[in-house]
Amino acid sequence: MKSLAIRNLQKTYFDPYAGTKVTAVQDVTLDVRPGEFISVVGPSGCGKTTILNMVAGFIPHTGGEILVDGRQVSGPGADRGVVFQSFALFPWKTVIDNVGFGPKMRGVRKPERDRIAREFLALAGLSHAADRYPNELSGGMQQRVGVVRALANEPDVLLMDEPFASVDAQTRMTLQEELTRIWQERPHTVLFITHDVSEAVFLADRVVVLSKGRVLADLGIDLPRPRVWDDLLDDSDFKRLSAEVLALVRSA
Repeated sequence: MKSLAIRNLQKTYFDPYAGTKVTAVQDVTLDVRPGEFISVVGPSGCGKTTILNMVAGFIPHTGGEILVDGRQVSGPGADRGVVFQSFALFPWKTVIDNVGFGPKMRGVRKPERDRIAREFLALAGLSHAADRYPNELSGGMQQRVGVVRALANEPDVLLMDEPFASVDAQTRMTLQEELTRIWQERPHTVLFITHDVSEAVFLADRVVVLSKGRVLADLGIDLPRPRVWDDLLDDSDFKRLSAEVLALVRSA
């Protein structure tokens, strides 16, 4: 587990249609402690995914700095694992080979990477699916494979870009519960992007609200773990925190 520090982060780009420069991220500063789970919410266009892509190293930042355990981020790296909204699995590879892909790229021999992959598949309740192909799995199962594939490469920071947005509501709640369970068993520093206020509060230690490329609010979520929906749906603290975050998002 490593820390993530974002300092005065900025992103501007030239819009050829408007013929002007556009500022997507203005001045974002955020500290994520080792093993902390941070949810980032805000209206569409507020810069959430742009920030995640800069932390991942997929796009360059035009101002400020990004540090993982004090080291500057200048491009993609194995120290940051990414789980995308789309399942992004290799359709020609079996589940076990998908999960073992990161260790393979690090030069881990097949017997060891199969052991690593089976360990993480067991953590997600997917041992029975090891030899299947992605098109033989449900959407929820595919996304669970996507999560453990990122974890199997042992990243210092896990970046998640609305990973449960494309599944139905019931599956989404199950995946949220499984993610919190896996995270408690194998803690990682997590930056989680979402539009869903309830999801943000359910998952996180802190919820960061963005507005127009800036941090509008940073709220601590003091709810006990482990978290399951049956316990929280009627919980007064959960309702209060969700209402507070929702009011901030709407004001943004």
